[in-house]
Amino acid sequence: MHPELAADLGRMPELLEETRQRALAFLTGLDERPVVERAEPPTVAPLTEEGGGVRAALAEFAERWEPRLSASAGPRYFGFVTGGATPAALAGDWLTSAADQNSNSSLDPAGQQLERETVGWLRELFGLSAAHHGTFVSGATMSNTVGLAIAREWLGERLGVDVAEDGVGALGPVRVLSGSAHSSVAKALSVLGLGRTALRAVPVLPGREAVDVAALERALAGAQGPCVVVANAGTVNTVDFDDLRAIAALRERYGFWLHVDAAFGAFAALSPEHAELVAGLDLADSVCVDLHKWLNVPYDSAVQFTRRPDLQARVFRNAAAYLGPSPASGRGYPQGEHPDLVHLTPENSHRLRALAAWFTLRAYGRSGHREIVERCIAGARTLGEQVARTDGLELLAPVRLNVVCFSLTADPTPERLAALAAELADEAFLTPTRHAGRPALRAAFSNWRTTEADVRRTAQALARAVRKLTV
Repeated sequence: MHPELAADLGRMPELLEETRQRALAFLTGLDERPVVERAEPPTVAPLTEEGGGVRAALAEFAERWEPRLSASAGPRYFGFVTGGATPAALAGDWLTSAADQNSNSSLDPAGQQLERETVGWLRELFGLSAAHHGTFVSGATMSNTVGLAIAREWLGERLGVDVAEDGVGALGPVRVLSGSAHSSVAKALSVLGLGRTALRAVPVLPGREAVDVAALERALAGAQGPCVVVANAGTVNTVDFDDLRAIAALRERYGFWLHVDAAFGAFAALSPEHAELVAGLDLADSVCVDLHKWLNVPYDSAVQFTRRPDLQARVFRNAAAYLGPSPASGRGYPQGEHPDLVHLTPENSHRLRALAAWFTLRAYGRSGHREIVERCIAGARTLGEQVARTDGLELLAPVRLNVVCFSLTADPTPERLAALAAELADEAFLTPTRHAGRPALRAAFSNWRTTEADVRRTAQALARAVRKLTV
């Protein structure tokens, strides 16, 4: 054994304790460190020959990289839709790395058994029926990609071809209809060989990001052949929701696959006041939910649900003697009703992502996660009210759930909004967007640490930044 490896193995308890202390120092300092550090990157260091062991790596990390990390796990990181890691989720994630399980094979089954239990809890949390089967993936982009891959196979089934075997050329032109599709949908269509131009925008309701169902019906009536419809349960800019029940009702007259992007909007199901927003989610053929957003588990983690795991296994089946029983070809499940996870996602290797989710769900239950969701919604409402009262700022949409979308009332150029966001960066992090053609900023609330005090602090910093910008 290499001498540094042998030495670190011998002192592992001390090294893990030193690592724990460094992690605690980072976490306890989240509230006061700059939310986004604007320092220049360090000079690129050469790879050393001997290394120096864990202590040398810890020391260099502390000097060169840790000071430059953002407080993205903290309470005022409102960029993108970024959660943190609850104490239980962090414990689960540490144990995931310690156990280092590859959870894809029934030859070593505990990992995928734990994942199936966790998927069952999540299915119940989001109000989905047992008809939906779920699999952990790396994030919403991969969840959308897997869901649309299953949709691609369904299109082939309707047309009498096997896309997984014969390729997308067997399908001919494909039409994917959506009102306000997330950018990851176009990316998924590119990856799947369907092409970005397959995505056709359908008109949305006036002043909304929700699809106009009558316009969607006209598009379906004019389509030639089966289609895929991508519905939204929580759009990026304004957290708008398509009418899922009305869209699903169209499926009785027009054959289409219904994929619902509910990356963070699915969590509305936890709040009695907002659960109606996701009514009809269970009617979808496939559903995307991102867990490293509002479930507050560490990156990377999402779940993908579908009613057609047989088609999913047809797309992703992997036949190799060393993996155990070979999957069946054609229709039907490989290895019976519960195929190994290796046959359900693009990955042949699959870390035990489910453990962090298992821990936080087990630790805090439905009520604990409901409280996080409702506190975030309340924080977004309060910030929205403050924005509406601040001279120089304008709300661009109602605060429907957990995102505040706003702009400058005068000269709202991307450059001026970037300057406003930069002025805020020590106190809060907001990301740019464009809503109804207008440059804007958005603040997304999804971190379990965010309190009323953080909202007040952010609102005060925002008011100061606007005054400075407009002087």
